[in-house]
Amino acid sequence: MDTPETLSGSQTVILKPARGWLGIDLRELWNYRELIYFLTWRDIKVRYKQAALGITWVILQPLITALVSTFVFSRSLNVNSGSLPYPLFVLSAYLPWHLFANSLTKSSASLVGNANLITKVYFPRIIIPLASVLSSVLDFAISLVILLAAMAVYQVPFTWGMLWILPFAVMAMLVALSAGLWFSALNVQYRDVQQLLPFISQTWLYITPVLYPINVGDSPLFRTIYSLNPMVGVVQGFRWALFGGTPPDANLWASFGAVFLLLITGIYFFRRMEKTFADVV
Repeated sequence: MDTPETLSGSQTVILKPARGWLGIDLRELWNYRELIYFLTWRDIKVRYKQAALGITWVILQPLITALVSTFVFSRSLNVNSGSLPYPLFVLSAYLPWHLFANSLTKSSASLVGNANLITKVYFPRIIIPLASVLSSVLDFAISLVILLAAMAVYQVPFTWGMLWILPFAVMAMLVALSAGLWFSALNVQYRDVQQLLPFISQTWLYITPVLYPINVGDSPLFRTIYSLNPMVGVVQGFRWALFGGTPPDANLWASFGAVFLLLITGIYFFRRMEKTFADVV
């Protein structure tokens, strides 16, 4: 039988245990960039395959959510959104929130959903939740068009400061990826994690200022603790980038710190659990 050394153009690949505290090889991830692209594109196509309304769901979801939220919180509960019309107030927050929530849901179920791939071939397993998060970018881009159209209807001027939404969108994706690494690894071992996830996502929504503004009269200590929820910094940053006003204060660093800590611990936990995926999934 021919060996890899005798075959023209063949290579011998030696797999070794990952080194280091995190065990992430960025060069290896770069070598698998095409796999990341194809898995991302596959997730997008599967999502809309044989869907009656197709991509229209991406348009209807933020619009219906904004209408229902406006009726319940603005009309019925008289939530004060300041000088900003409440539909714009809630749409500007739902944009990053849906990016986060959709990415979290997809990444958390990604390993179990790709069980056949995991058990047949080697590749860095972190690629699977990463591709699931990246596949939500298309939905975000379409929702952004809806928000810009709403801003035009309400005659809100467009400024160069709106470009700041890009780093805050990346921050939302990092939060989703970080939490997704935890939940996806746990979901391989305990399938009821997938049942618990909607409750966690719903609770996370209520402790994030999506439907209500942050009270400027709250104590500095409370604001700092509250900002340990990384999505607080993301939502505040989006509203500031789109509509101006008071820029994010020092509490934004608390959100950044929470993202960093969640990402580092998520990568560590994922890599430690990775060796069991093929046997358990």
